Amino acid sequence: MIENLSRPLIIGIAGGTGSGKTTVARKIMSSVGTDKVAMLDQDSYYRDLSHLTLPERRRHNFDHPDAVEFAFLRDHVTQLRRGEAVRKPVYSFVTSTRTGDYQLIDPAEVIIVEGILALWDEGLRNLMDVKIFVETDDDIRIVRRLSRDIRERGREFDHVVDQYMATVRPMHLTFVEPTKRYADLIIPEGGMNEVAISMVVATLQHWLNQVAHSKKGE
Repeated sequence: MIENLSRPLIIGIAGGTGSGKTTVARKIMSSVGTDKVAMLDQDSYYRDLSHLTLPERRRHNFDHPDAVEFAFLRDHVTQLRRGEAVRKPVYSFVTSTRTGDYQLIDPAEVIIVEGILALWDEGLRNLMDVKIFVETDDDIRIVRRLSRDIRERGREFDHVVDQYMATVRPMHLTFVEPTKRYADLIIPEGGMNEVAISMVVATLQHWLNQVAHSKKGE
């Protein structure tokens, strides 16, 4: 935890596709209080591919670090850290483009940065106070990926499987899995690990109590 109670606590949550990292982030938010947490998901910072045809977008490697506009994400984390609101872009996975809309994210006492490559970029890591890696068995992750992409993103079964074998799996082994070494905490089984999540929540609540106490003393 940071000793400076005058600025937000920044938490990075990474892990492979379908690992449960988003569930972990949401459970932390709901337990600590959504009014106390600002969340930036890496998915919102994918580069806009509107200049490509839809078939070309479908073949794009979304699991490589180059697919993410990390400088943009770092800027928004820095602004939130300074107590400034940010306009988070809205990204459509149906069209693989930015919609042109945005979501206003207000500053909060805790900032969560979540995504498969949340711990990959060194500049982003350097802004974080706590780094978490969510680890889940590969067979569970691929089933979750299949279910999500078919149900929520309008993908066909063969496309999801081909994409997983061509880019998702190799990129996970090359870029995502190695970032586990940067983690302060590894949470096995993601959102199913209530014990680990409750420990994180308890630590955050203690920190928030310290922040509230310091503000009363000002």
